[in-house]
Amino acid sequence: MRIRPGDPLPEATVYTQEALPQRLPELLAGRPGVLLFFPAAHTRVCEKELCTVRDGLAAYNQLGAQVYAISVDTPWTLAAYARSLGLSFPLLSDYNREATRAFGLEISLKGLPGFAQRAAYVVTPEGRVAWAWVAEVPAQEPPYEELLSALRAVQAGASP
Repeated sequence: MRIRPGDPLPEATVYTQEALPQRLPELLAGRPGVLLFFPAAHTRVCEKELCTVRDGLAAYNQLGAQVYAISVDTPWTLAAYARSLGLSFPLLSDYNREATRAFGLEISLKGLPGFAQRAAYVVTPEGRVAWAWVAEVPAQEPPYEELLSALRAVQAGASP
C-alpha cells in the first residue's frame, strides 16, 4: 500500500554514503523534509532530476527543508555518484529495499525486479507526509513547483 498525505513517515532504515544505518523518522525529526526516490544512479532521467534539485537547492534551504534522495544502489555507488554530480544534499541507500517497500514503491525495470519507483514526498517536522507524488512512468520527473508549493504550505503551518 502506498504512503499518502496524512500518513506517518514509515519506520524504515536507510544507509548513509558511509554505510551507517539511519531511521527515516529520526533523519527528518523537527524540520520539514523532502524525500526523493529515484530508480538508479548513473541513469539519464535520475541525473537530470538530481541536478535540477541541486541547482534549485537554495529554494529548499530558504524554506528550512532537508532534502534526501533515496535509491536501491549501494552506499558506495551513491557516494561516487553524488561526487560526480557535485551534490550537496545526501543520497541514501535503500539497498535492502526496506524504505522502497514501506512506501509501496517497488517496481521492475526492463524485467529486473527491486527498483524504487520515482516519487517525491514532503514531510512535516512532526513526521507526517504532507504531499506525495509518484511517477506514472520511470522517465517522468517530479513537478518541482508543486513540491515547493507544498513545502511552503508546510512551513506556513497549513496543509498543502
